[in-house]
Amino acid sequence: MKKILFRKILNDCLIFFFISLICSSLIVWVFQAVNFLDIMIEDGRDYAIYINYTLLNFPKIISKILPFALFFSFSYVITKYELNNEMIIFWNFGINKVQLINFFLKISLLLMIFQIIFTSLLVPRSQELSRSLMKNSNIDFFESFIKPKKFNDSIRDFTIFVGNKTDDGLLENIYLKKDMKDDSFQITISKNGKFVQKGSVKFLELYNGQTISGSKNNISNFNFSKSDFSLSNLKADVVTLNKLQETSTSLLTRCVAQLNNFKFKFLNTSEKIDMHNCEISGLGNIYKELYKRFIIPFYIPILILISLLLILYSKENINYFKYRTLIFFGGFITIVFSETTLKFMQDTLIGNIQLILIPIIGFSILYIYTLSKLKKTQITT
Repeated sequence: MKKILFRKILNDCLIFFFISLICSSLIVWVFQAVNFLDIMIEDGRDYAIYINYTLLNFPKIISKILPFALFFSFSYVITKYELNNEMIIFWNFGINKVQLINFFLKISLLLMIFQIIFTSLLVPRSQELSRSLMKNSNIDFFESFIKPKKFNDSIRDFTIFVGNKTDDGLLENIYLKKDMKDDSFQITISKNGKFVQKGSVKFLELYNGQTISGSKNNISNFNFSKSDFSLSNLKADVVTLNKLQETSTSLLTRCVAQLNNFKFKFLNTSEKIDMHNCEISGLGNIYKELYKRFIIPFYIPILILISLLLILYSKENINYFKYRTLIFFGGFITIVFSETTLKFMQDTLIGNIQLILIPIIGFSILYIYTLSKLKKTQITT
């Protein structure tokens, strides 16, 4: 019977947690997806690029919302059990509060491991794929990102200016500049033109203009009455280097070991690391990223233990509502505190040991306090 009761409350907590996590993540994802519309509208990228890019950002949203959803779900279910007198069933079948707390703490360790795997493997990989997607994408909807009387340089090594754009798609007073290798360039000025597509090839058909080509000290030009400007193989002007949040955990750990002269065979620190920001000046930021992936998940057992403080008092207590409000506030402060500790990360590993130990020490103190509180209530009863 005890196993059935434990399974029942755990299923209720996990189901509510899963639903709240997915629903809240979807809401944030929709708002973020609306902001990402600029990727397609302003920069002229394909619909498929937009959809894949927004989907690849979904794991990051889940990792951010998970602590909030976890604390809210467990607190809500435990409060609901108490208000519906369902917790009495546990006590009547010989389950004491310490057993219930220890059971949930085992579950919290599994959730913590899941969060560590999620933030250290899946999230960086999805962010890396989203960066690669944008880096290798072509500009497909040229008509959408061209704004009259505005220079547009969202295409790599290419600038376009259009004086006016008529309703039938005719472009007037066109200026095109294309930078090429060896400091060479090509400038095209045209009175008017329009976009033309033949099969899968799209180009800009220009009328009554002039093209100026420059290479070192040589400059040449020619006039034309009609000329085709190819739009193929134009790449988006995006940052090609990966950010730390898009770098794999293995690379970050190898970089830290190499910069600190740690000799670990399994990390292959002797090999050159293909990472542009692996340098002493950026060591503090690397520690922050590793702290976010490995240490912040250690606050998950603390959050679940805070929610379990709700079983210390019954609803019959005159201060039960105030006590419940205080617990919700304490959980919220813990989540905020876990995120703000990133600002106190230092450039040395020794200087960060205190921050690393905070969740472990905090959990131990809270657990001891909970056990002592339970002993006092058992003595008084």
